[in-house]
Amino acid sequence: MDAEFHYPPDVFDLLIETISRLSRGKKGVVLFLQGAGVAHDDLAEVNEIVRTNPKSITKFEIVRKVLTKVNARGDSGLRPRREIIKRVTEFESFDTCWPEDRLEAKGLVASVREAVNAKDSFTRMKRERDVEREQVLSRQRREQVAAALKRANIEDVSRRLFALFSMDKEPQERGRLLEAVLNDLFKVYGILVREDFRRREPDSGVVLEQIDGVIELDGTIHLVEMKWLNSPVGMGEFSPHLSRLFMRANAHGIFIATNGYTQPVITECANALSLKTMFLCSLQEFVLLLQRQGDLVEFLKEKSRAAIVDKKPYLEILG
Repeated sequence: MDAEFHYPPDVFDLLIETISRLSRGKKGVVLFLQGAGVAHDDLAEVNEIVRTNPKSITKFEIVRKVLTKVNARGDSGLRPRREIIKRVTEFESFDTCWPEDRLEAKGLVASVREAVNAKDSFTRMKRERDVEREQVLSRQRREQVAAALKRANIEDVSRRLFALFSMDKEPQERGRLLEAVLNDLFKVYGILVREDFRRREPDSGVVLEQIDGVIELDGTIHLVEMKWLNSPVGMGEFSPHLSRLFMRANAHGIFIATNGYTQPVITECANALSLKTMFLCSLQEFVLLLQRQGDLVEFLKEKSRAAIVDKKPYLEILG
């Protein structure tokens, strides 16, 4: 039995019946309790009665008086309570009992063992439930903290994105700031990202190509191009990105623009879908997504499905 609990009533009464029969004499009962580590103060009263007037008290009364005091103690009673239980459940020498009490004493010891095992089982199950509940609560707390951090990061990205529209900067400068903002947005949603990088010629160090960002969606690498232009994206801006895709066997493509696309770009992108998966996004879609607190991952997957299944490279998702 778990020693941090006091004896419950059923076990308390069972111990009185059992311990009283394990010794023939009253002194033997007192010695049994003393050997279990019961404090001198808890034994003093019965010791005095057994010494001066033994006929005025029974073995059952001795055990009841002592166990009542032991059971009422706090931490100081843990050890004797545990030891009493241990000694009873491990008791095997029934020669100390009166012959007529031996069978009953054996049955009582067995009953104590069963009661203790049952209590232990319930205690273990309770502890397991408590541990499981704490694990659930701990996981919920972690999820709440992670969700709060994600919301805060999304709000920060939103502020930075919205601020771009009021900046007095050239489109090229805004484009560089947009790259950083959108790459941070990808990170917030847990999308594997590699920010803008340049592929250089090994010997001369000359930049051969520059890619605004790389993300992984559903296990597939997507090269991301972002353009802040005052007019729709034309073939001159679009073709280099398409060429980069065809130079990589298994890469998909995403293009994000501030002012949409010319019809030739949309047509060329649709024609390329037979060989390469690529879809087009408007910056307005990202702004509306953030305003409605939508799911960026699902948004990108829906755009990708439209390109692959429906051959629609520019499915606008505005709601």
